[in-house]
Amino acid sequence: MEGFHSTVSVPPGSAHPLRQYLAYAGPALLVSVGYMDPGNWSTDLSAGAGFKYGLLFIVGLASLMAIFLQVISARLGVVTGKDLAHCCRDHLPGWTRWPNYLTCEIAIAACDLAEVLGSAVAIHLLFPRISLLAAVIITACDVLLLLSLQRLGMRLIEAVIVVLIGTIGVCYFIEIFVLPQTTPNLLEIASATAAPNLGAFLKNKDMVFIAIAIIGATVMPHNLYLHSALVQTRKLQADDASVRRAIKFNTLDSVIALSLAFFVNAAILVLAALIFFGKDKLTLPGGEVVVFDKDADWIQVAYLTLSPLLGVAAASLLFALALLASGQSSTITGTLAGQVVMEGFMDWKIRPWVRRLITRLAAIVPAILLIGVRGDGGVNDLLNLSQVVLAIQLPLAMFPLLWFTGSRKLMGSYRNGRFLRIAGWASCLLITALDIYGLPGAIHDAMAVFAPR
Repeated sequence: MEGFHSTVSVPPGSAHPLRQYLAYAGPALLVSVGYMDPGNWSTDLSAGAGFKYGLLFIVGLASLMAIFLQVISARLGVVTGKDLAHCCRDHLPGWTRWPNYLTCEIAIAACDLAEVLGSAVAIHLLFPRISLLAAVIITACDVLLLLSLQRLGMRLIEAVIVVLIGTIGVCYFIEIFVLPQTTPNLLEIASATAAPNLGAFLKNKDMVFIAIAIIGATVMPHNLYLHSALVQTRKLQADDASVRRAIKFNTLDSVIALSLAFFVNAAILVLAALIFFGKDKLTLPGGEVVVFDKDADWIQVAYLTLSPLLGVAAASLLFALALLASGQSSTITGTLAGQVVMEGFMDWKIRPWVRRLITRLAAIVPAILLIGVRGDGGVNDLLNLSQVVLAIQLPLAMFPLLWFTGSRKLMGSYRNGRFLRIAGWASCLLITALDIYGLPGAIHDAMAVFAPR
């Protein structure tokens, strides 16, 4: 990643604000794809199908907490000139380096596992003759894509991510606002988001469980390491005015990019609410009955049933294309995060293709073994296992980040202000508490990976 440092020029302070924003924009967009990866799709679909718009406010709350933490991560990188992994190596006790590094690598591999499965499911849905096992193997070819992009620079990587995110957005815009069968009631959506029925929410254990899943899977630990490194791709100056300008525009970049991620997640939930809420099953044209229950694999259910329910052949195609774009965009940023933590914690520098191969093999091997033994039914169990690993690692990234950015010794006058300190620590403690609360159930579900069938 050091090869990308200071490779993107930024205009002087006298330049037009829009020109300055466009120069700084990009790092947060790469980070935002982690908030709309295939793992989030499953929880959003479950929430909309089971509770209509009742959990939209949770999606908004999760996005707000993500904004706070990513703004803080970007600030660390701008002010110190180091990413979170480097700061951990320099300022935490030496004995913490190996545990932190290993848990980061496991979390990145777990996250990449979700991207592998999401991309593989999309390939399998788009091309039914390709089995899910074969589709998992095909995902290894994205190594070549990433290597090609890295040779051409950070701006091109950011442009590719823009295209992939745009693909997701366009697909959902068409499905929700163009297809006549899915016209939403915007007033009802706004009311559910801004004025939720908290009493009904707290009394419904199933709603609380899904809410924990949404929040617990929202902030990815590797994104906190990655964002603090990506902001250093800009040619930042050390004078006070330049640092404050970089903080301002990176904050704006984070707010805009993660707000877009919120709208994508909200769109997934809204589509599920419009199509599936209140239904318990559907008979496909070929006679197959698809049951809608809490244990359903909602990604595959959505693909199989969108076209029959909407009467539009393109509906399922749009869904699968968006899913493929989601998996591929998240794969790119996951690999970059792997390079950041390896170089930051251990000061190891290896060729990008070797780094990519290690990460992808760590994800593909368990996926191939489980799908080969258990068939397609093992996908959900693997996703559950990946979320357990992420939940365990997340506090190990959040607590050091908030400690560093609240330190006057390390950050000087740029340390977090009162509002950002309160918002950051509140988000950190809430996410950690929900992870701990939901961890026993998640472990129980994840153990299904090892249960004989």
